[in-house]
Amino acid sequence: MPVSNTVVLGIESSCDETAVALVAADRTIIAQRIASQDEAHRPYGGVVPELAARAHADRLAPMIAAVLDEAGMALADVDAIAGTAGPGLIGGVMVGLVTAKALALASDKPLIAVNHLEGHALSPRLADAALHFPYLLLLVSGGHCQLLCVEGVGRYRRLATTIDDAVGEAFDKSAKLLGLGFPGGPALERAARTGNPARFPLPRPLVGSAEPHFSFAGLKSAVLRAHAAIPAPTEQDIADLAASFQQATCDCLVDRTARAIEAVPEVTALVVAGGVAANQAIRGALADLAAAHGLPFVAPPLWLCTDNGAMIAWAGQERLAAGLTDDLAAPARPRWPLDPAAEAVRGAGVKA
Repeated sequence: MPVSNTVVLGIESSCDETAVALVAADRTIIAQRIASQDEAHRPYGGVVPELAARAHADRLAPMIAAVLDEAGMALADVDAIAGTAGPGLIGGVMVGLVTAKALALASDKPLIAVNHLEGHALSPRLADAALHFPYLLLLVSGGHCQLLCVEGVGRYRRLATTIDDAVGEAFDKSAKLLGLGFPGGPALERAARTGNPARFPLPRPLVGSAEPHFSFAGLKSAVLRAHAAIPAPTEQDIADLAASFQQATCDCLVDRTARAIEAVPEVTALVVAGGVAANQAIRGALADLAAAHGLPFVAPPLWLCTDNGAMIAWAGQERLAAGLTDDLAAPARPRWPLDPAAEAVRGAGVKA
């Protein structure tokens, strides 16, 4: 981990949050800005890549200036520039990475091209200095659902992945089916609070299966069928269906994670990260699972679960300390697995 109090500027632009942060090696978040694009994408019910890229291009420069100004620093005072280089919506990734390259070139500082997933994977270490390698990570987001043994910086062993939909994708699409609005995950969680999770007998795909992986496409389809079977759904019907979906999702995640815990007895903690890690029901279920296995449970603060610049800056700190910097030819990547050597999984495709 970082040993001197270096400062890294982190830039995140892989989806629909434009984010910039300055983070010191002692874990101090010196300054940060996050600009959401929810209102711009809400009329479309999802993220429009071209709109997202344009918003990043418009916002990044003034946000970087504002963060430096708040910190009372000049670009010359920063020790390295970290930018998300993928995976993500390629237009947005390119905007952020080109900006990071320009800043690194202009200031003659090291460039660190960060894997967005590594940003999530290491973010719990920004919040918890006591978290040590190796740990078992459940990475749950709109684009990914994976179990990884995090053995060190840049060292990730994939234990399981989804064979179809990511869990956050299932949340968002189910929320859209139920007319809950955008962004779907938080809307579905809110609806589920007043619902009966036992009313609808939704499937738990792959629960109890000998293979280690996840599947959520069938669960999403079951929500569609259950909703279509109700002639005129009431607010309570929607709440019950949301709660039933959320409970089924929790059961799937707990079952698969329990299997992974048995496979890696050397881990020091069970960790959850990614946007879906902000869901309180999922956090609670995983905390109970960790306690049952005698493991500490670590989850970042809610704001650190969703996309942000601080996690990219912190990943930059960890990589800088390990001597892992990049040249200006570092590519922007729409797909970039954390464990490129992992065995191909049926159906997983780009989500592997």
